Amino acid sequence: MSARLDYTKIAPAGVKALGAVYGYVAQSSLSPVLVELVYLRVSQINNCAFCLDLHTRDLIGKNQPVEKLALVQAWAEAGAVFDERERAALAWAETVTRVAETNVPDSAYEAARKVFSDEEIVDLTIAIGLMNAYNRMAISFRNVPRAALEK
Repeated sequence: MSARLDYTKIAPAGVKALGAVYGYVAQSSLSPVLVELVYLRVSQINNCAFCLDLHTRDLIGKNQPVEKLALVQAWAEAGAVFDERERAALAWAETVTRVAETNVPDSAYEAARKVFSDEEIVDLTIAIGLMNAYNRMAISFRNVPRAALEK
């Protein structure tokens, strides 16, 4: 696979705007590991190889065990591998990413509200929307994963 075009050079202002949202999420009260787990799960749902590679590396860099990373896709069956906030964030990430299928039911919202403040739910939803946008950019323009470049 080869890249179709370099959108970072073609639309730098748009990429900078996405970067500003990324910066907003990074300064939020959500833990960096939780946000990266959400980014990884959204990228799994969307099958974004570039982002899967990137966020797996980021989580390894944050000293997350490989066993945990291997279970992100099956977090609901992983027992105590994920804490309550991580499980709630991953569930919210799934329903929001699959909005056309789920319509984000009241039960999902109420479950998230048990664990997160209103501000955290909004910030988490912004993070999920951002990663969905990044996934669509990377997939549409065929960003090549770093792992593929290292071969």
